[in-house]
Amino acid sequence: MEIIFHTRNAVLAEDFRSIVSEKLMTLQRFGVVLESIKVEIIHESNPRFGKTSHLVKLSAQGSGPFIRGEGQAFNDLAAFDQAVKAFELQLRKEHERIKDYARESLREAKG
Repeated sequence: MEIIFHTRNAVLAEDFRSIVSEKLMTLQRFGVVLESIKVEIIHESNPRFGKTSHLVKLSAQGSGPFIRGEGQAFNDLAAFDQAVKAFELQLRKEHERIKDYARESLREAKG
């Protein structure tokens, strides 16, 4: 899975990329095929946006569905956590859709 970072009016902390990469790699446990995830970080310079001045958008493309997540907060990590929650919720829904519920029970298989 490829992770692409795109920033607008933002300077990222040194460890932000590694934290994001580790967190997004854990989302592979759902089994939904994602070829690339685009992480877009936007900083708003207007002081009126104080508590929501940092915006993080996640969008994934692959052979599966198009999935998006977005979060706004007072810093990059808090905004990223909100975006990952929304992103993970959509991945869970897609994982449940993909699941195979037509398996035979043990009693039916024996008989």
